[in-house]
Amino acid sequence: MSISKEDILEKLNPADSFTLAMDEEIRKDGLAGNFGCFALRLSKAPDIAMLEQRINEFCQRFPVALSSLQQIGKRHYWCKRDNPPPVFFLHHCPENKLEADFQQQTIDTIINHKQAREFAAPIEFHLLTGVTQHIFFIRWMHVFGDARSADLILKYLCTTDEVQRQQFGLPVTPPLVDVQLGKYRWWQKINLLWKGKRYIDQLDSLESIQPFHSGLAPQRMNYSIQKLSVAQTNQVLKLAKEQVGLTGTSLYYIGCLMRALEIMHPNSDGAAYCVPYAFNLRKQRAMAPMTGNHICALFAQAPRAVVQDRKALFAHLKQQNANVIRQQMDYAFLPLMWAGSWLSLAEYGKTLRLSYGSGKERSSFWFSDVGRMDVPSDSFPGATITDLFYACQVTTPPGLAFLSCIYQNQLTLSYNFAEPTSNVEQMAQLHQVVLAQLLGEPE
Repeated sequence: MSISKEDILEKLNPADSFTLAMDEEIRKDGLAGNFGCFALRLSKAPDIAMLEQRINEFCQRFPVALSSLQQIGKRHYWCKRDNPPPVFFLHHCPENKLEADFQQQTIDTIINHKQAREFAAPIEFHLLTGVTQHIFFIRWMHVFGDARSADLILKYLCTTDEVQRQQFGLPVTPPLVDVQLGKYRWWQKINLLWKGKRYIDQLDSLESIQPFHSGLAPQRMNYSIQKLSVAQTNQVLKLAKEQVGLTGTSLYYIGCLMRALEIMHPNSDGAAYCVPYAFNLRKQRAMAPMTGNHICALFAQAPRAVVQDRKALFAHLKQQNANVIRQQMDYAFLPLMWAGSWLSLAEYGKTLRLSYGSGKERSSFWFSDVGRMDVPSDSFPGATITDLFYACQVTTPPGLAFLSCIYQNQLTLSYNFAEPTSNVEQMAQLHQVVLAQLLGEPE
């Protein structure tokens, strides 16, 4: 395929290349790719004409949403298509099917739909309707944007005022990874690179625990959504504040899952739990840039003996995070991400996933905290948002991604896993142990 210079809309930034390498790794497992998903449950069928108009408007303002991801030489770019793909789809439950079954089967088909990366749309919007149940479902390539990007797109669709919608994506700024790297002189960047390399070596000195073992090849991604009550959510946040402080809620979730996995799988091989999670480079409430990844990776790691002591675990994670920030380890990964973007996808994926020490999978599980979703429930075109959930694909191993978000003061946990490596019954059992840990219940 011949691509002219005029057809190139954007090149990938270093954080996009990070997610692209993981897309390649997930596809190598035989799964659909590195996709993220938001689902909104609605009170009724929305105003379809208004919804479609805003989706079309969004795609016109941000044409990357209709582009194709193409490799030119060793680099990847978002390029114009001769025939833009459809991005809005309607699915109505047939009269001979139960709505719940229809919605579950339809979402499962969307999530696990396999398509060559070059032909996949960067983002798709699906509206599932029935007599009483209605879901608005967004699936996007993580190369296209991070979870905050998807949150902003949802806010765009829910913003009634046209003038306010025009403010999305302004001012236009360079990729934030490049902005942050631009603050350092060349010798400081080299120092950061070596600092990041030493930190990875330190993590890799302990072999990562893999809680799920299966000789079966992954066949499909599945998820289990668990919603806590307002009272339970308040209790979790109270304990998180006590254990790790106001800014450490994500570490509390991570630590509770570490302990739950250790309780359920005490004989798993490995010396420590190692968990990558996102560090957001955006300024608070920044509305731009709209698309692209603007994150850097951090790690939470805890030796098995520490995980077994609840008080010691949270003190360890809190201190570890404080040391990372104090020593600028968060920014130390930026030069590594820049350097990794020049590797082949196979080389980069291997570098990201495999421990330099053991040559085995580095991550025990993946984690992402979406935070508080502040989209007003009555802002969706023609309907009220009653609930939401979030899902993503994951490599095997580790075979588990743990996602969290709070909406209307209720914490929703999403357990994402590959079948048959794991199954719904195991996730239900795991959640009960996680819930007990989150609520601080005696063991």
